Amino acid sequence: MTTLTPARDTAPGRTAPPALTGRARLVLLVLCAAQFMVSLDFSVLNVALPALGADLGLGPSALPWAVTAFALPAGGFLLLFGRVGDLYGRKRLFLTGLAVFGAASLLAALAWNPASLLAGRALQGLGAAAIVPTGMSLLTTTFPEGPQRDRALGISGTLLSLGFTVGMVLGGVMTDTLGWRSTMGLLALFAALVLPFAPRLLTESRPRTEGAPAPERPRLDVPGAVTVTGGLLALIYALSTAAERGFGGTDVRVALAAGTVLLAAFAVVESRSAAPLVSLPMLRRRTVAFGNLGGLVTFSMMSTLVFVLTLYLQETLGLSGFATGLVFGVQGLLSVLAGTVAPRLIGRFGARRALAAGLAGQGLFVTALLGVGPSSGALLATAAVSVASMFHLVAIVSYGVTVTSGVPDAEQGLATGLVTTTQQVGLTVGIPLLGTLATTGGDLYEGVRTVVALDAAIVLGAAVLVALGLRKRT
Repeated sequence: MTTLTPARDTAPGRTAPPALTGRARLVLLVLCAAQFMVSLDFSVLNVALPALGADLGLGPSALPWAVTAFALPAGGFLLLFGRVGDLYGRKRLFLTGLAVFGAASLLAALAWNPASLLAGRALQGLGAAAIVPTGMSLLTTTFPEGPQRDRALGISGTLLSLGFTVGMVLGGVMTDTLGWRSTMGLLALFAALVLPFAPRLLTESRPRTEGAPAPERPRLDVPGAVTVTGGLLALIYALSTAAERGFGGTDVRVALAAGTVLLAAFAVVESRSAAPLVSLPMLRRRTVAFGNLGGLVTFSMMSTLVFVLTLYLQETLGLSGFATGLVFGVQGLLSVLAGTVAPRLIGRFGARRALAAGLAGQGLFVTALLGVGPSSGALLATAAVSVASMFHLVAIVSYGVTVTSGVPDAEQGLATGLVTTTQQVGLTVGIPLLGTLATTGGDLYEGVRTVVALDAAIVLGAAVLVALGLRKRT
């Protein structure tokens, strides 16, 4: 098990990071391939929903469940599985998640009715909830804190962002040429390629008490697990449903209320538990609190921006789906470039400064989108969203480094569980809270401009809060 070096905020003049060994590169490849696979699943099926519905007999009102059935367990069980990995073995849970995800993808590809599809999607989400936090904690405990971990998180963050974008483009192409089932088959193939190599390359990183005659029996905070998982499930259900039907539905309001009550109960439980699922002192760390704030904002506002720009490009400017895909393809390529630069920026200026700068840059270039017109603006939109995405990628990598820096190996699963929960909630919360404003006012163009202005203001405000909150105290 790797021993972490002390946390650092800045490293002016840092030397180049040592080269990774061949085995370390293979470990990174396996972990990042699994993360990329899960990232694909967040978007690859979206374009295929109409074809899927026609094939299986899912009506328009039921189609969103093909997405929600995955999102609910994928977000709701992240914290729980992150802690289970800490206690019982991250490698073991990671491999189990891969196997479940692969089998569930095959079930979804072969689905013969709506129930079998939704079962496959739910099991995919459950597998993803095991893969993501354990995969990231395996990464942070394999690569020591410093340049090597920054580089590894940079590659992982790049593939996370790229996977979502590639999924949008690839989903449309595969649905048109091979049918919607090929999108699920691709994920099953991905899992089948990764799973045979993972057991040989990965090493177990479960913490053990050195020098003790026998390791203590790990304990899981069951009341905390029940309240936080139930609260997250209710919250994600409410936000996913509100994205389609608004906040007026009784089920949405009940789910929001239930989620709020359960998360409040979780806070009470954790304050009294002898072995809490989430250590409250960890949540009081400025790096954890403000790092996750930055992550929540950068993910939620970028997902919102992609949503409203898709509407603008296709509905206002009349671009085809293929041309719209090219716009986001440019965005994805520049994100890859940013992923190679981000670790160097973090090494030179520190993760805290890089996080604030990434948010500030994202907000400024989102502001530039206010210059698009009702009849032209595709070029400006492509340039602005692409550069904003580069800063977004810097923020993604920086917040992951910020939150996990200085955290003992025994709590890395918890820290990375918080990071990945922030990602999932961020991807879920933005569109229902802001994106629907673009479609409810009657004038789509003005609605898009309103959302862009609010998006930019929120990101810039978060940049200021993060910069102040993560300031070094003398």
